[in-house]
Amino acid sequence: MSQEPEDVKPKLNLNISYEGTQVTVKVKSGMQFHKIFNAAEKKFNKDPGTLKFTYDGQRINKEDTPASLEMEDGDLIDAFLEQLGGCPCQCIIKPCLDMSR
Repeated sequence: MSQEPEDVKPKLNLNISYEGTQVTVKVKSGMQFHKIFNAAEKKFNKDPGTLKFTYDGQRINKEDTPASLEMEDGDLIDAFLEQLGGCPCQCIIKPCLDMSR
């Protein structure tokens, strides 16, 4: 009768969805998300750091782990393009020409 060592942590299958495409990654519950992000961006043919990831509507930080977010096998992570920029003021009626604000 074989027994697994007690210190072996179970792996989780996490599903990551981006623009209608879904990939599954197998991870340890204590693995930091920066490694998971890198693997997902490679699978989606994106440069490192171009996607942001959310779980249950909350942004995932690169230092988080599946265990710290209480994730379970089969959970879904959504990926989006990181959006930067925009005008710092609200230009509703008249376009903002003063970029010093």
